[in-house]
Amino acid sequence: MTRRPPRLVFLTIAAERQLRRWIARRGAHTAGNGGQGFGAPAAGVLLHLADHPGATIGEITAALEASPAGASGLLARMERADLVRRRADPDDRRTVRLDLTPTGTAALDDVRAALAEVNDRLTDGFTDDELATVARWLEHVRHSLG
Repeated sequence: MTRRPPRLVFLTIAAERQLRRWIARRGAHTAGNGGQGFGAPAAGVLLHLADHPGATIGEITAALEASPAGASGLLARMERADLVRRRADPDDRRTVRLDLTPTGTAALDDVRAALAEVNDRLTDGFTDDELATVARWLEHVRHSLG
């Protein structure tokens, strides 16, 4: 009898859904974000801006692998929640740059704490070699289907 291979597509999608739900639940209870709560995409924006202050909307869209319309809506909501602020590029007024606000910087601490917590939970019980294999497989999926 032939052994059925693992249902990797289903498992990957289900795991991604659970991660998004966990992040959204965790974000809903986060202090310092105006009570708005935030999900994985907003957390991604905060993390990207922490490493790339003054990034353009296009750079953030590319980093999140998001659609321009989706990123635009997300950034508008984040601006209303006082997490980010827009400013004109001094060299090209058509270019909009984004920065974290003090509220966004405070929320970033909560995002980092949440990521540390979820990473600890997800990696518990696995060896470094096993985790390296999982990471390599996920990168393979990302690049081979992109």
